[in-house]
Amino acid sequence: MTPASTTPASEVPADATAAPTGSRRDARALRRAGWRARLLAPAADRGNALHPGAWWLWALGLAVAASRTTNPLLLGLIVGVAGYVVAARRTDAPWARSYGAFVKLGLFVVGLRVLFSVVLGSPVPGSHPLFTLPELPLPGWAQGIRIGGRVTAEQLVFALYDGLKLAALLICVGAANALANPARLLKSLPGALYEAGVAVVVAMTFAPNLVADVVRLRTARRLRGRPTGGVRAVLQIGLPVLEGALERSVAVAASMDARGYGRTAHVPPAVRRTTDVLVLGGLLGVCAGSYGLLAAQGAGYGLPLLAAGLLAAVAGLRLGGRRSVRTRYRPDRFGPRSWLVAASGIAVALLMIRANAHAPGALHPGVVPLTAPELPLWPALSVLPGLLPAVVAPVPPAPPAPSTPPAREEPSA
Repeated sequence: MTPASTTPASEVPADATAAPTGSRRDARALRRAGWRARLLAPAADRGNALHPGAWWLWALGLAVAASRTTNPLLLGLIVGVAGYVVAARRTDAPWARSYGAFVKLGLFVVGLRVLFSVVLGSPVPGSHPLFTLPELPLPGWAQGIRIGGRVTAEQLVFALYDGLKLAALLICVGAANALANPARLLKSLPGALYEAGVAVVVAMTFAPNLVADVVRLRTARRLRGRPTGGVRAVLQIGLPVLEGALERSVAVAASMDARGYGRTAHVPPAVRRTTDVLVLGGLLGVCAGSYGLLAAQGAGYGLPLLAAGLLAAVAGLRLGGRRSVRTRYRPDRFGPRSWLVAASGIAVALLMIRANAHAPGALHPGVVPLTAPELPLWPALSVLPGLLPAVVAPVPPAPPAPSTPPAREEPSA
């Protein structure tokens, strides 16, 4: 038996002693890279696509936050958060182009609200008159209404604040329209709401498809050298747009009929009555709770009523789903990123409701006396969680670059 050969320590390679430490360092780097890959947004595909309901919950949370304030700085911050997320996660789908139309509609609402305040007057008293319009005398039964008269700075500022709040609500809804796929949203509805969901989805897709049709027709007229502005051009574009909307509705109805919409299974009468009571009671609770959350004095009872209504409506919809005989192909599921996106919008709404209960003066700047609005710190920080979808939502694929035609070779002489 021969003794084991020994090697002096000076002749041991340096890599042999450093291997365990290096392997541990590599393992830590791999774990760190794995966590970084999980946190960073991946490229969007069919497997990791965000649930459309998550976008709507996020947008409705921002809308609830906008309804709790008339501070123009906070409203501008909410609109900026919604616009940044839309710019970062919007695809090149036809419905994604509707966001600009909603922004223009919001600006139109602001101008219309100010115009109504100038023409029809306002109950807000003011001590800074700007100009006076000719006042139209009205009969005695129309007391409290006037047309024309004195216009004050306080009156215009109050109308501007009110119009900005309405515009922010419209822009938040436009952000959901631009980010959520309406066809996938219809597929995600419970079986009891298929018929009603069809009408809702058709209504939601009308504005995006209308914008896409108008853009397509205006581009075609521009290429043919025809004018795209003016009353005559609008009238000439309107008929093809309405015709395209009618053809699209007929095609949707035919495809839905081919897929079995309207076919129901036999359900016992007791289950049907229980479903009706739960759904109607739940919807009433949701309406009352939503009114409480949107009203200034209903924050105490709004949230419990909304939660109870949602639970009753969900139970009724689960029971009502038994009458559906259809199955779903590759249904969308609420993954961790969908929950994060929905939770960010709900967090913004809850934080703004909390801030409104503790500091109502900062969220509703006064106009009598006329003072400049200030940006409160904590309500402004409450809006920032709404930026989370721009980080965690999957990144949409970049649109393909337009191909350039090959250069023509000149024939040689």
